[in-house]
Amino acid sequence: MKIYTKTGDQGTTALFGGKRVSKDDLRIDTYGTIDELNSWIGLVRDQEVNQSRQALLVEIQDRLFTIGSILATEPGNTKVKIPALSEADTQLLEKEIDALEAGLPPLRFFVLPGGHQAISFCHLARTVCRRAERLIISLNNAEGVPSEVIKYLNRLSDYLFVLSRQMTQDLNAPETPWKPRM
Repeated sequence: MKIYTKTGDQGTTALFGGKRVSKDDLRIDTYGTIDELNSWIGLVRDQEVNQSRQALLVEIQDRLFTIGSILATEPGNTKVKIPALSEADTQLLEKEIDALEAGLPPLRFFVLPGGHQAISFCHLARTVCRRAERLIISLNNAEGVPSEVIKYLNRLSDYLFVLSRQMTQDLNAPETPWKPRM
């Protein structure tokens, strides 16, 4: 099977189920952003500081593929088999957030992203996650999106923020507070 099909040469692509839509359709932009987020998570996973968290980060990547499948499926098409996203997936993130926060000092200020390249990668993943979340909300307002997808992405961005703080601690990097000029 060849990687190129030439079916998108006119600026359209097919959803699962066969419906063709423009490549700039909100649905395509949304699951494209999920794909971008998945790549950033892969980069975060590849950082040496995250060796002990690799299994969880792979699980998150798997859930992002599930979300991409949900979003790539033509709305209302029940014939296409896609994996499910469950409340347990969101609860896993909550459990991990709680575990990380238990070992971190309380946050008393906004933190400037950075301090180490690995931490910056995590912040980039977090901001792409927030963009994906905004797109999901727009898509939900236009066509509807399963509520579990919205919850999962909201919790994932929280997880990525707390992970960046944990990575800062693990790397003994500076956590730079934002000091607004007044």
